[in-house]
Amino acid sequence: MSQYATDTACATPDALPVPGSTLTGRIENYWSRRAESYGEIRRHELACEKKSLWLAEIMPHLPEARPLRILDVGTGAGFFAILLAEQGHCVCGVDMTQAMLDEGAALARQAGCDVAFQRMDACCLEFESASFDAVISRNLTWTLQDAAAAYREWNRVLRPGGVLLNFDADYGSVSFLDLAHQPGVHAHAGVNDDMMLECENIRRQLPLSSESRPVWDVQTLRNSGFSDCWCDHGLSARIYAHRDETYNPVPMFALRAIK
Repeated sequence: MSQYATDTACATPDALPVPGSTLTGRIENYWSRRAESYGEIRRHELACEKKSLWLAEIMPHLPEARPLRILDVGTGAGFFAILLAEQGHCVCGVDMTQAMLDEGAALARQAGCDVAFQRMDACCLEFESASFDAVISRNLTWTLQDAAAAYREWNRVLRPGGVLLNFDADYGSVSFLDLAHQPGVHAHAGVNDDMMLECENIRRQLPLSSESRPVWDVQTLRNSGFSDCWCDHGLSARIYAHRDETYNPVPMFALRAIK
């Protein structure tokens, strides 16, 4: 992990909130409890056609230089980090949930690739400015309590000309209780009602749940110093053309922005 220089101006990992009654603590506790099942979903993604489908979405938008230094923010169980490390890139995956990082580390060992996993706040990254050629993220932004601060941080750690790729959905506009009971196989099937109720209660308190997305994101990215902001609403039709245990019933969008 020494290959990634850190900026001590931000909080150290020891200062991250611990699970508790605060919203931040509840979010971390929720994802800690989901970590094992997420690891299984990501293991399946790495072994099926989703791997090549995601590569087709990501690789054309990355800078041409090789190898790249890439930051996977909200890496979860490490799918993007592993995917890009397998392409020969130098990848660091950060997440606030240690249980998710443990799942990612296990999957990386199984895949035989080298990824630096670190526990870190997506809104206050411990890296020097202009440290990365690309920042990538999936299904993270909607969970943040200050997504605008996160976008500013991601801009800060990117080198001039660096690329941000953010894959997310307007989860604030849906009910997770309804999602859990959708018929057929999907990523939320089998999650118990208590867990989905907690996810729904958290969703209702998150700031982005009251914003119009991705319109809000594009404007905020521009205000954060990014240029050439681009949004693709056709992502889900390409990635989730067939239902399986990785299927996301909420339509996803892809955001690309250049520093």
